[in-house]
Amino acid sequence: MSRTLIVVGLGIAAIGLLWPWLTRIGFGRLPGDIVIERENFSLYVPITTGILISIVLSAILWLINR
Repeated sequence: MSRTLIVVGLGIAAIGLLWPWLTRIGFGRLPGDIVIERENFSLYVPITTGILISIVLSAILWLINR
């Protein structure tokens, strides 16, 4: 369990460090992501990004458990 938490933590840290680079190539602002920006309010709902991340993680975990 502790090894899993360490790997998950390192993965989250890596994504955090790579996030500025990923947003430059369009990740995080995909078609299907809902962005509402008003004067004093902004809402970002990354539906397509979440689905894409889910598919990639499912494929990786499927390959690991195979």
